[in-house]
Amino acid sequence: MNATPAKRTPLYDRHVAHGGRLVPFAGWELPVQYSGLIDEHMAVRKRAGLFDVSHMGEARVGGPQACDFLQHLTCNNVARLKTGRAHYNGLMTPSGCFHDDLLIYRLDGQQFLLVLNAANVDKDLAWMRDHLSGFDVELTDESERWALLALQGPRALAILEPLTRDPVAGLPYYGFARTPVAGVETLVSRTGYTGEDGFELYVPSEGAGRVWDALIEGGGEHGLKPAGLGARDTLRLEAKMALYGNDIDDTTTALEADLGWIVKFKKGDFIGREALARQKAEGLTRRLVGFEMEGRAIARHGYEARIDGRIVGRVTSGTLAPYLDKRIGLAYLPLEHCDVGTSFEVQVRGTGQPARVCETPFYKRDRP
Repeated sequence: MNATPAKRTPLYDRHVAHGGRLVPFAGWELPVQYSGLIDEHMAVRKRAGLFDVSHMGEARVGGPQACDFLQHLTCNNVARLKTGRAHYNGLMTPSGCFHDDLLIYRLDGQQFLLVLNAANVDKDLAWMRDHLSGFDVELTDESERWALLALQGPRALAILEPLTRDPVAGLPYYGFARTPVAGVETLVSRTGYTGEDGFELYVPSEGAGRVWDALIEGGGEHGLKPAGLGARDTLRLEAKMALYGNDIDDTTTALEADLGWIVKFKKGDFIGREALARQKAEGLTRRLVGFEMEGRAIARHGYEARIDGRIVGRVTSGTLAPYLDKRIGLAYLPLEHCDVGTSFEVQVRGTGQPARVCETPFYKRDRP
């Protein structure tokens, strides 16, 4: 049986032209790096980087009960979103775990745009369709319609604003507006997955190349570099942004994942509320924490965490953090071992390597 060919974004030819090293990811053929992971990582921290994240899925939820429907499915308070604002949210299972994490944009009073993880698009849409009964709502998969570019870094605004018809400097964090970019009608969102200031640009697929080219050309004087999946992962980990499939999944609750800030119990009932309320009342037994390795070993996903020779957890994410020049990671540990400064060992190629729990996020940018 022939394997299903990997999908390509509208910018595939640009990646090849820029020397991108393409790899399979969530059913797509995407650049993992261009000039090198560390070079791209440092460009984003110091200047700017441009990512093609068009593999992400988009769905529109509209209708008189669109807000009620999303309130039922997710743990954050969708009703508090004003038009022109977005938030981070969790699509919950009855056990209070993550079916997926997502962004929700309120386009107007009855229309919402959902941004889904690429590997979960089909299962998310199926999950939502299974819960449509009783709601006056229309659910539409718009993934093919959109390309998504992420312009991230301290020079992002200086690069983007000359290309927009309307000013975007005043957009708040998690705010968005519609304006042409390089002549292409775009939803410009002040969001990102790097810990830096920046923008995510939702562009009609047919206009993606034009916007990409304009950003690359205009960003040259600012030190902009195209960046791949490798730098995206190290940047998000420095900023302690969870990755579905590593740090969160359908076996981890929002409270265990240290994401209690998106759980709004007072909004009323939602899928998973009962389980989360019970866990909150009874107390957690484990929590996701950040740690630093004390030597030169690097922790990787799946490595065992041990205390006194006993396995107490596993690493969910780990890397050499280029900007910090530290070896960092995330792991679920028993609650009694989650205090900052707690020592434990990570099993690296059969040898216990010392680590200690540290404050997170590992990196936090200076805000003006």
